[in-house]
Amino acid sequence: MALKAKVLYDFHSENPGEISIAENEVVTLFSEEELEGWLEGENSRGEAGLFPASYVEIIRDHITSNNNGFSLTQTKVQTSYTSSQPHRGFGADSSTFHTSQDSDDDWDDEWDDSSPVANVPQGLGSSPPLHPVATSLPGRGSSQQQQAKSSATVGRNLNRFSTFVKSGGEAFLLGEASAFVKDGDRICVVMGKHGPEWQEDPYPFTCTIDDPTKQTKFKGMKSYMSYGLTPTHTNVQVNRRYVSFLHFPSFYLFHSISLHVPGIYLTSLIQPVPISPLSTPPCRYKHFDWLYGRLVERFPVISVPHLPEKQATGRFEEDFLSKRRKGLIWWMNHMTSHPVLAHCDVFQHFLTCGADEKAWKQGKRKAERDELVGANFFLTISPPSVPLDLQEVESKIEGFKTFTKKMDENIVVVNTSINEFGRKQISGFKKEYQKVGQSFKLLAQAFELDQQVYSVGLNKAISYTGEAYEAVGEYFADQPRQDLDLISDLLDIYKGHLANFPDIIHVQKGALTKVKDCPKKEGELHDRCNIISFATLAEIQHFHRTRVRDFRSQMQYHLRQQISFFQKITAKLEDALQRYDDDQ
Repeated sequence: MALKAKVLYDFHSENPGEISIAENEVVTLFSEEELEGWLEGENSRGEAGLFPASYVEIIRDHITSNNNGFSLTQTKVQTSYTSSQPHRGFGADSSTFHTSQDSDDDWDDEWDDSSPVANVPQGLGSSPPLHPVATSLPGRGSSQQQQAKSSATVGRNLNRFSTFVKSGGEAFLLGEASAFVKDGDRICVVMGKHGPEWQEDPYPFTCTIDDPTKQTKFKGMKSYMSYGLTPTHTNVQVNRRYVSFLHFPSFYLFHSISLHVPGIYLTSLIQPVPISPLSTPPCRYKHFDWLYGRLVERFPVISVPHLPEKQATGRFEEDFLSKRRKGLIWWMNHMTSHPVLAHCDVFQHFLTCGADEKAWKQGKRKAERDELVGANFFLTISPPSVPLDLQEVESKIEGFKTFTKKMDENIVVVNTSINEFGRKQISGFKKEYQKVGQSFKLLAQAFELDQQVYSVGLNKAISYTGEAYEAVGEYFADQPRQDLDLISDLLDIYKGHLANFPDIIHVQKGALTKVKDCPKKEGELHDRCNIISFATLAEIQHFHRTRVRDFRSQMQYHLRQQISFFQKITAKLEDALQRYDDDQ
């Protein structure tokens, strides 16, 4: 018989994997075994997931009789935290960041091996836990223990799956972070004109992305697009690929991109040119994905730009390559322009490690054993000496939360509008202009039947007007890729950033809530909350500066393209007009 439990309090799910339950509802438990204070089961609506163990009472099968026939003896759940696993921070859960774990795009043998060191999860194995977190807490069922708790004690977040907990923010705030931080790992926040900001990068650099080149392997059985990455601070080219292989005869399509680090607003696309295979080890999408995962785990309050999509169904290969290449340019631009991300060890290893397999593996394993992740990340933050007003911080965070929500909503509106307008230009406008052009040409053909010498010039001018209208139709069809598509690419990178900020804000709000809930520990917690607040506000400041830079530049480019477009149309129509003067 399935194990049942009665719900004591309402619980509303806030995170993936949780389910909502209502008071007096009877739920089905999959097991009595708790997972750090949570039970797994199914509610009365058939939804399966996690809910707090302390919110339910297990209904035992023990049955006793009474005047009404039967009654159930209920025993309250006793919660015991006995997990032997240390808290592993933000990157421990596969849902924390998007990866291709279910992909069949396996690691290349020449880039990795099956040694235990390479496959041991972060914080496990022979190395000590990244940040010791006590996981044995008093049982919830003991009223004596509950009464013994002092009001000054800092309580833990009930939801052990919240972003505040997984990011390591709670562990840091409770003083449980412990790691040695070298001077080179220090991340400085300074007070700028508009508030906290990351210290300016003393050694800025950019990256250029070369024109794509088509390469093949195994006598043409596999092909991929390769892009060369060239960081300006080394001027040494490395090759990175998003691998999209065409396997014969199965015709499984992947696609590969190897990069040359980003020209900031490089938009022109050149047809790939076949060349001989390079000796550089192949880097498939999972290597980019691996880098993204390491960055998300390493920097819980920094918005790591999302990678462009791995594959696009229903798109022609050329269109897919073009869009992904432009997405990579934006991604690399945002990486290199971030004062913290640009100079972190794992990103520099990704950019500068060439064909040396041993060097790549050593750097990869070093990154996977990095202790400065999760709670320990906050130890690397060096904030200004001036304390923050936490009420003012809370107000700024709420204002930014409102801003990001509104921006996200309007990005959808803009994307929908420009996509619809682009579709009309490609099909509707082109078709209508060509119809008008054809009608003018038919009129010229009809006039030619007159065979009068003095009408020849007019007939040719009308015919040319028809050709001009057909050309204008082609101009309209080609224009979206010159301006509207570029705005869409920009919106894509910002949709990724906007998707990141709810988690970043959640870490900050969790810290503020802890300080408010524990007034007797306020002084001790306030300093650590200050660090989280400085880092969060610095990241918000960087986001705004980058946003203003990107949108100003892209809108200027868009308007210049529009002006050039209409000037081209004007020139074509003026040329047609001149033909009538030439006839006289």
